[in-house]
Amino acid sequence: MQRIRLRYTKRGRLRFTSHRDFQRAFERALRRAEVPMAYSAGFTPHPKVSYANAAPTGTGSEAEYLEIALTEARDPEQLRILLDASLPPGLDVIEAVEARTSGLADRLTASVWELRLDGVEPTDAERAVEAFNAARTVEVQRLTKNGVRTFDARSAVVSLESRDLSETHSSQADRPTDQPCAILRLVVRHVTPAVRPDDVLSGLRAVADLAPPVPAAVTRLAQGLFDEETGTVTDPLAPDREAAAPEPQTAGATAAATAPA
Repeated sequence: MQRIRLRYTKRGRLRFTSHRDFQRAFERALRRAEVPMAYSAGFTPHPKVSYANAAPTGTGSEAEYLEIALTEARDPEQLRILLDASLPPGLDVIEAVEARTSGLADRLTASVWELRLDGVEPTDAERAVEAFNAARTVEVQRLTKNGVRTFDARSAVVSLESRDLSETHSSQADRPTDQPCAILRLVVRHVTPAVRPDDVLSGLRAVADLAPPVPAAVTRLAQGLFDEETGTVTDPLAPDREAAAPEPQTAGATAAATAPA
């Protein structure tokens, strides 16, 4: 009867939850919130939940998306409040809209990532970024279930730049104050094979020998359709909000509606 699209986060220690961990937590939240879910057919029915392009385990995110199917209509905002209260802090449902368009997954074509490199001097990070951007290809290796795979991490990167801490998602409290810290902003297309932030870090090591002394803190800030003209990643839920907005009345229609019979 109704499809609802949700935007949720993975914050703090909850960034270490796997996608499977989140699925279990979310299905429990659906039951606690008494959401009238539609279920699949077969011997083991499951709630109809469609997950889209989940972030890797160990990375934070401000922009994860999923869609649920309901058997009864519900107000999206009230549903968001109930689900958010039923999930642990850090897994926060921050937006809900009724699905009025098709192809949510097709609108997730790029991501914006923030990489916090504790223990790295900003000047060293800037030199590494310049070397990466100047390279035509940057081959990296990743261990997969089929063995070690080599691929180009450069072609999927739309932009990579160093940022001042005051311009970033990270706050001063997020990092130690007695050591240097470099912040990188990365926009990467969703391609096959997928290029992840850790692949870009491997590329920085390959082209400039940049090796942070501690693992990078990685957060997805946004994901959506990449706009070629502006070079930005657009909000994937905007088309649903626009479709739900009431159409403005024309002057003629307003006059006709208010005219005496």
